[in-house]
Amino acid sequence: MEPPKHIVSAATIIVNDVGEVLLIKGPKRGWEMPGGQVEIGESLAEAAVRETKEECGLEIEVIRFCGIFQNISRSICNTLFLGKPVGGELTTTPEALEAGFFPVDQALEMVTWGNFRQRIAYCLKEEEQPFYVSF
Repeated sequence: MEPPKHIVSAATIIVNDVGEVLLIKGPKRGWEMPGGQVEIGESLAEAAVRETKEECGLEIEVIRFCGIFQNISRSICNTLFLGKPVGGELTTTPEALEAGFFPVDQALEMVTWGNFRQRIAYCLKEEEQPFYVSF
């Protein structure tokens, strides 16, 4: 099978009932939002829900599509959603060595990889949406 020319991923900024943001601590990038590559035959929203469940055990509901970050040089489109927890149990996995909900300011300080902090901030500001950021 020929490798895809583009990679499409879906990630979700998950906010609980008290306004805290879910972060997982991945083995490579540190603290981040759950997400990953969209599989063949899967919608963007379905991928966001599946990735969250696989990475940290939570079942979520997608509230809205927020926007896209496009890495032009690597041919990656990262789609971003806002969601809320609706079931499951927060757990650790090989993709989420730690997981928890954190106040927004603390969460933004914890995220240090690339433009992930900016992605979270954009998803939390409805007036900024939908957004398209290319780099």
